[in-house]
Amino acid sequence: MTRLSLGLSAALWITACGSALAASATSRPLDTGWQLRLAEHSPQAAQHAAQTQWQAAKVPGSVQTDLLATGQIGDPFYRDNEASLQWIGLTDWDYRLSFDVDAATLKRGHVDLVFEGLDTFADVSLNGKHVLAADNMFRRWRISARKGLHPGKNTLLVQLHSPIARLLPWLLKQPYALPGEFDSSFGDEPKGKQTSNYVRKANYQYGWDWGPRFVTLGIWQPVKLESWDDVRLADFHIAQPHVDEATAQLQGELKLQSDKAGNAQVKLSWTAPDGSHGDINQAVTLTAGDNQIELPLSIAHPQRWWPAGYGAQNLYHFHVDVTAGDAVVASADRDTGLRTVELRREHDQWGRSFAFVVNGVPIFAKGADLIPYDSFPERTTPERLRQILTSARDANMNMLRMWGGGYYQSDAFYDMADRLGIMIWQDFMFGGAVPPYDEAFRKNTEVEATEQVLRLRDHPSIVLWCGNNEVQTGWESWPDRETFRQSISADERAKVEQGMKELFGHTLRSVANKLAPEVPYWASSPSTDYEGPANVLTDGDYHYWDVWSGSKPIEKYLETTPRFQSEYGLQSFPVMATIDSFTQPEDRSPNSTVMRAHQKFANGNGNDRALLYIRDNYGEPKDFASFVYLSQVMQAEGIELAAEHLRSARPQSMGSLYWQLNDVWPGPSWSSVDYYGRWKALQFHAKRFYAPVDVVPIRRDGTTNVFVVSDRTEPFAAQLRTRLYDMDGKLLHESTKPIKADALSSTPAGTLTDKEWLHGADPKRTVASFELLEQGKPVARHLLYFGVAKSLTLPSRPELQAEWLDDGHVLRISTKRLARAVWVDLGAIDAQLSENAFDLLPGEHVDIAIESKADLASLQAALKLTSLVDAVQPAAAETKP
Repeated sequence: MTRLSLGLSAALWITACGSALAASATSRPLDTGWQLRLAEHSPQAAQHAAQTQWQAAKVPGSVQTDLLATGQIGDPFYRDNEASLQWIGLTDWDYRLSFDVDAATLKRGHVDLVFEGLDTFADVSLNGKHVLAADNMFRRWRISARKGLHPGKNTLLVQLHSPIARLLPWLLKQPYALPGEFDSSFGDEPKGKQTSNYVRKANYQYGWDWGPRFVTLGIWQPVKLESWDDVRLADFHIAQPHVDEATAQLQGELKLQSDKAGNAQVKLSWTAPDGSHGDINQAVTLTAGDNQIELPLSIAHPQRWWPAGYGAQNLYHFHVDVTAGDAVVASADRDTGLRTVELRREHDQWGRSFAFVVNGVPIFAKGADLIPYDSFPERTTPERLRQILTSARDANMNMLRMWGGGYYQSDAFYDMADRLGIMIWQDFMFGGAVPPYDEAFRKNTEVEATEQVLRLRDHPSIVLWCGNNEVQTGWESWPDRETFRQSISADERAKVEQGMKELFGHTLRSVANKLAPEVPYWASSPSTDYEGPANVLTDGDYHYWDVWSGSKPIEKYLETTPRFQSEYGLQSFPVMATIDSFTQPEDRSPNSTVMRAHQKFANGNGNDRALLYIRDNYGEPKDFASFVYLSQVMQAEGIELAAEHLRSARPQSMGSLYWQLNDVWPGPSWSSVDYYGRWKALQFHAKRFYAPVDVVPIRRDGTTNVFVVSDRTEPFAAQLRTRLYDMDGKLLHESTKPIKADALSSTPAGTLTDKEWLHGADPKRTVASFELLEQGKPVARHLLYFGVAKSLTLPSRPELQAEWLDDGHVLRISTKRLARAVWVDLGAIDAQLSENAFDLLPGEHVDIAIESKADLASLQAALKLTSLVDAVQPAAAETKP
């Protein structure tokens, strides 16, 4: 964790003075008083004359959110408003600010204008003089401004240029357009002519198969005026050359900018999580210009940082003072965790491993892929960050993959991940499009990467730097890339290929290895790190999309066992309360105009894909609400099958990251937590299938193999109890046997055919229960059915019962007969449930803890219970939702 930034890419608190009498460094936020207008020269000015007048703006922010705040546009997410708002991203816009500067500020040795982020093509003028041309959303811009300022009123003008309007005329003159991602649905770019490849801007804002197209413009990060004298601390880093249980050999690294040469003293102190502390002192000689200072230190028996589930998330606090004479000329603070990270790739009987090893312990990665939180980044509050990260931890996740089509997250995000023990796989921001190979583009990206690695490298949660998402596998295997390769000359094809290898195999690798050598680098996801073809089962990480994108049956998940599965997924709809927020009643059918506008997969046809999987596995939905419910059941049970298969295959497989954790807007997608933070059925299932200990029965071709999966670092003794019931609750068979569960392993616990399990019982009316007991108490349970849900003879009336306990803080759900896929719905009431989306055996109950500000009467009135038989038409019915 770090403090407020002055001159650092990470948030860093700094004081500086040139002598004992000099004033401290100051940082003045320029965040109020901004105005916005549509640029008068824009072709859209005549049609949108009202927007050409100066009006209030918010910084950080974007044009779209400013227009929304002043009521000039409707909610971008409501119904099909997306289409009518595309003009905003095709237009140039101006921001301006008038601010006063006093004479004392102008007497300082340095006054810098700092833009933490501009989106994206921007010309900046100070008092009528051009001072900056920006072209990268992910970079910071520092301008020496003292000579351009004057006492009293000053004017800052930021002219933002539409990236499409700027690049498309140029692109249309080129001999070819590089393959991109998703063509615009709105006609602003010709098919196959995507400008997003050529600009360093968040790719997802051009539209993705889970999110809308809002090409933002704005001052999306803070603006500051920084004043300082003589010395500026530009970077403070704690390198970790060697950390083990006995000793942490560290090195404090400082980058100081000094106006003059002289002697100084550096004191570096540290405080451990348990309150113990120490310090070192070192005399240094500063030269005029940049100074790199290194201070080695050693900490005995370090309290190391661990991922969630493996130990405490210990963080050390480091403080540094630089003194000259009797004056402190620079100071900084930083929090970090001490740990080692290895990406272990060893040859074995399955090929070559891909396993994260933290502090010497192999970690099975359990988690999901993370996309941006919102189409408009400035709307992402610390509360929303915390809600999603806490949801991940509460679902027993230990890793999130920061997908490369978005943007680098805020310092607050990584601080939270550090404290929650969530490992971060950090992509550089390339979402899959083929990048240009010119040197200027590569150099721009290199500066971006340098700034971001410097900002983020002290976060112990970051365990991998990855060059991109799907660039290599796309180039090698996607049909449009094959067509493109055949359309250009061999020489040009070689330049494109070499450009990708240079950027991802060398440039970004060199930045990461130089600035953060303790964390491994990986060229692409999926890949073999340019040591062979991408997306192979025997080496590297793997993205599996034959299920869903390829329409293969869900059971195909069992036939795929990669070394690390970093993408796979099934779609579902959010709950009805979320759907109600962006629709009218007439919109609520799978293929209404509005629902297709919010379904971005296959040009709006994704809802038919969801229906395909629902019908194949569950039957015909009774109505639209049933379709929504069944989409979540299908997603949850399908991903559970895949995730538990991967966990049961440990150590052949060492990671399960499903696509995707969150949403950028409300609508159908692969997420397990919707835009408003509401858990779908999948998130509740993940809490169980990612539990530290799990019992996993895998049934395939009439034979079931049972595994006991454990993330514990020590073996333990347990008993496996197997029971066979009919669906009315009659116990047909029971057996118990001892199990020795190995540490960090998947332990085989038995194999039986259906005939051996069933003992002559009807498979359509029978369910098997597997319970793992430790010291007589259940630590894991899994139910197994002998066929897909629609083939079973489920009780038509489970007779679910609800009982409120503890003044509404606990809800007890019970059933007389088997109840499949029970869903507890409280409508639009904001409530957090400890359990949901579960099966109940006859006579069982489950107690659900409820957190809500609503009173008991409101909760009782809103409660609705649904199980599978409530949502599916009788087999003979053909009514569609």
